[in-house]
Amino acid sequence: MDVCCLNRPFDDQSQDRIRIESEAIMAILNKCLNEWTLVGSEAIDYEIFKIPDDERKKGVKVLAAISRDKVTVDESILRRASELENIGLKALDALHIACAEKSVEVILSTDDEIVKKVKANNNIVKVRVENPVRWLMEVTEHES
Repeated sequence: MDVCCLNRPFDDQSQDRIRIESEAIMAILNKCLNEWTLVGSEAIDYEIFKIPDDERKKGVKVLAAISRDKVTVDESILRRASELENIGLKALDALHIACAEKSVEVILSTDDEIVKKVKANNNIVKVRVENPVRWLMEVTEHES
């Protein structure tokens, strides 16, 4: 999960999309307590550190603490992130994707621009990027 996802439960829940995404994220995090593995990274830690609202930051840290593994940013990840910026990703988003490519099958994001850019460049990006609601629906459909 990127930090957009980890922030979502602390956003204004009066909008349907935000509330639905929050519920999906919390369901996924709940599964990560026992069955699935949430992977963090130094990039995620850095982005959480930058959250200006202390209450929100504390809540996001609690959710991020569910991760059982952490990707350490190294030179190869930095090089890859630089390459990913060429498809139009912002530097920190590219860093998240580069970390994910090293460690997971899918990275979840509520940021439509990230999802759209990666899907348009799926021949370049080596990890699947999905909205948490769509991904959860797909995964739970296969569990039934």
